[in-house]
Amino acid sequence: MGGKLVRVGTTYIPVADVERSSEWYVKNLEATLNYKDKDKAILNFANQSFFLVHSKENESANFIDKYGKECFSITFEVDGFQALEALHHDFKQIGVKVGEIENRGHAGKNFIFYDLDGNQFDVWSELSPAFKGKLI
Repeated sequence: MGGKLVRVGTTYIPVADVERSSEWYVKNLEATLNYKDKDKAILNFANQSFFLVHSKENESANFIDKYGKECFSITFEVDGFQALEALHHDFKQIGVKVGEIENRGHAGKNFIFYDLDGNQFDVWSELSPAFKGKLI
């Protein structure tokens, strides 16, 4: 068995406007909207369920590290550097705020993108070996 926890099933993301944010995720990340009311939206994308939760203004899923740098809490994976470059280009074309593609000193390359509420998300050019094995 692979441990006591099998997978991450749901991630909760704070948003100021459920309607506007759910439209952004559907349009820009090709999420599937499964449910929406005034307090939350349930979306599926990247093989996971995401709840967009109506939160206080200026809330985000980001955190501050010990050096005072604001950090993301989620990294998405794509299958290879070409896929990373293509996604980065596509995001720029449709107006998603993105950082530069960077080398962080480990396998693969990364970039950060932001949603409407300033939630930061990371994208990495390397699929996890266990997940890649399921795709082949």
